[in-house]
Amino acid sequence: MTTSSKAHLLWLAAVLLLVLQVGVSRDAMAADQPGQTDQSLKNLSLSELGNIQVTTVSKEPEVVWKTPAAIFVITQQDIQRSGATSIPEALRLAPGVEVARISSDEWSIGIRGFGSRLSRSVLVLMDGRIVYSPFTAGVYWEVQDYLMEDIDRIEVIRGPGGTIWGPNAVNGVINIITKSSKDTQGGLASGGAGNVEQGFGEARYGGSHGPDFTYRIYAKGFARAPEFHADGDNYDSWQAGQAGFRMDWNKGTRDTFTLSGDGYYQGAGQSAAASTYNPPANFILDGTAHLSGANVLWRWRRTLGEKKDFQFDAYYDQTSRHELNFGDIRNNFDVDFIDRFPLPRQEISWGAGAYISHGHEINIYSGLYFIPSIITDQYYTAFIQDEISLVNNKLSLVAGPRFQQTNYTGPLFEPSVRLLYTPSATQTLWAGFTQAVRTPADVERNFYLSSYIGQGANGLPFFARFNANKDFQSERLNGYELGYRRLIGPKFYLDIATFFNQYRNLLSEDLAGPIFVEDNPPPTHDLLPAEFGNGLIATTEGGEIAPQWQPKPFWRVSGSYSFLEMHVKSAPNSGALPTGRSIEGSSPQHEFLIQNSFDLPKAITADFQVRYVSKLPALQIPSYWTGNLSLGWSPNKQLLFSLVGQNLFQPYHYEYSYDPRGLVGIERSIFAKVTWLWK
Repeated sequence: MTTSSKAHLLWLAAVLLLVLQVGVSRDAMAADQPGQTDQSLKNLSLSELGNIQVTTVSKEPEVVWKTPAAIFVITQQDIQRSGATSIPEALRLAPGVEVARISSDEWSIGIRGFGSRLSRSVLVLMDGRIVYSPFTAGVYWEVQDYLMEDIDRIEVIRGPGGTIWGPNAVNGVINIITKSSKDTQGGLASGGAGNVEQGFGEARYGGSHGPDFTYRIYAKGFARAPEFHADGDNYDSWQAGQAGFRMDWNKGTRDTFTLSGDGYYQGAGQSAAASTYNPPANFILDGTAHLSGANVLWRWRRTLGEKKDFQFDAYYDQTSRHELNFGDIRNNFDVDFIDRFPLPRQEISWGAGAYISHGHEINIYSGLYFIPSIITDQYYTAFIQDEISLVNNKLSLVAGPRFQQTNYTGPLFEPSVRLLYTPSATQTLWAGFTQAVRTPADVERNFYLSSYIGQGANGLPFFARFNANKDFQSERLNGYELGYRRLIGPKFYLDIATFFNQYRNLLSEDLAGPIFVEDNPPPTHDLLPAEFGNGLIATTEGGEIAPQWQPKPFWRVSGSYSFLEMHVKSAPNSGALPTGRSIEGSSPQHEFLIQNSFDLPKAITADFQVRYVSKLPALQIPSYWTGNLSLGWSPNKQLLFSLVGQNLFQPYHYEYSYDPRGLVGIERSIFAKVTWLWK
């Protein structure tokens, strides 16, 4: 650890301990709060924030106060009042989460660094269904969608979650959790339009059959205009439609069943680079990517007693991506079992799962292909976790390992040890150490990508090519965390988390040998061989502060500040190209968010959000400030009128660079929306 790293960690720890001392000295100011049960999330007071039940940390319901992890919950109220129209936009509310819009339909998202188009180090789930792709080692955010009104909450873990969730939960876990169908009875219809959000509409109806069986069905669609392009090539218009259902059944007092499913189709404007051998050429493609998919999920939970239950999940997920330069047709199957039972002063959780993904890769241009083109990826996992009460209701130890194996790896081991101290019912101090892995994906083991450089010195065409690396290994993380959350009086809530991470075997771009002459594929050409390797190492350190303050019953102030320090370099004796600076400079060092929420007379709400993101020097993205405004008026319980302005401070600004044609400006957006509810 460098001297600078130690200084930053000591500073963050000192702040945390100072806040802890202040909190302990003010114990009398905070009354004990009962656990939340059936109260709607949309009516939470500050005193109830720590009593939200979350499931992502342990796969079992537990209140935030009893959670030894950096978890942030984005509630339905947060989503509605922010004016967010998509899941990535809602994720901007979480501290430590880097959300950058690339174009109309593409995002870069990361947690505590390493943000990218596909969020390679973050595991993302929808109601527990994994949407992380073993093909690309990442998440296609444009197709992760739902009715925003029917999302109950989004649970965001900042930091590794591999012991519970398995491979690829390295920098964090994002779990989007939808409402039970019993909470969406009656009808909903909404629609609106604006300058960028050109038109959108959605409808949902929920009903029941007796007191124990409820259901809902929904459909939605939208059309979105292109963002700003300096060259006038407005290729990234976006149209999408989606429909789905959910059914919930309570059989007696012990068993609950859920069956849900969704299907979607999108036409997403896209620009992509492509190369061909014959003729030797590079060119840029503009057009529409055709994206579709469907899924069905089944869940059974049985309660056997106090802290004694088991749950069984199974789902099938089909996706079809026909992009401009390649295609991927994929069928995913998953089964997962978890069991929990108590012992004296202990609580044991254990489980096992299997995930199978069968993919068919379609070759469109000779410069990009996969060998083999048809492959089945497999993950097999098992874990056990023990929560031991060291001091009753005060101090506990949570520890356990996860074992896993994939078609690309031998047995892998992910241990975790966490300590939780709750000196009162409204404050928590926690610390943790976790090892996590990101397993190899098809793009690293089976991927060939060529680029035409020009004419070589000998007059032959000159190409560079990334070849498949059959020896690509899992990326590994050792993560150290320290956190504190506290309700200081009835009006102020504070959440602080700090971290220090060590990475090894990170993805690198390696030269694989000298230039040589190759005649297959024709024509005869010079080739500079390269491959993806494991030649980078890194450290990251930093922290997040997320306070909430309610000075008046009608006024709430919430916000966050996130700090990140990254150091990436080539490992000793590796063949990695020196790309560390480009990785370091692709994540913001500072992020700041503040939101003022007002409940005004005449059933009017007003929310104003200011956001700052520091520069991304590797991508030539300058720092920027921007702001959102959301106004709502509900003349009765059936109608809600909304007016939303996004990115208001400038006509457009840049957030990320990924497009082959250059930077895409994210435009100022204003739209109006009306929502009608009925029973």
